[in-house]
Amino acid sequence: MDKNLLLYKKLIKNKGYEFTIQKRILLLEMINANTHLSVKQIYERIKDKNVGLATVYRSLKIFGELGIVKKINVDNINYYEIKIFSGKPLHVHFKCDKCNSIIDVDNLEQDLSYIKLNKKIEEKNDLEIYDVDIMLKGLCSKCKGG
Repeated sequence: MDKNLLLYKKLIKNKGYEFTIQKRILLLEMINANTHLSVKQIYERIKDKNVGLATVYRSLKIFGELGIVKKINVDNINYYEIKIFSGKPLHVHFKCDKCNSIIDVDNLEQDLSYIKLNKKIEEKNDLEIYDVDIMLKGLCSKCKGG
């Protein structure tokens, strides 16, 4: 069994939830998708495996409460992704306005700059920041050329 799947199974069971075959199918689909998926997209991918739409909604709610998945809202549509337990307080996404793809933007320099800014904001305002989402919009490399 996938190392991450074992971690998620243990977390789900330790919080008093059953780790059903449907939850396993949903998690594996999200792990293997390696992209952001809407409920509709998830359901379309796993409906032939005897997983109902209501089960997808219930499972995503549980996964969100447990910190397994992260929900991002783009143009009033919720997308879900497996949350990486890196403790990284910055997560940058890019949405292409033409093809609607959502891309994770990773950049070490940007992350280091953010960490410095984060510390200043926390110190100046006596806050503790633990999560930041940034959504960039424009045209992806495929669409900007065409």
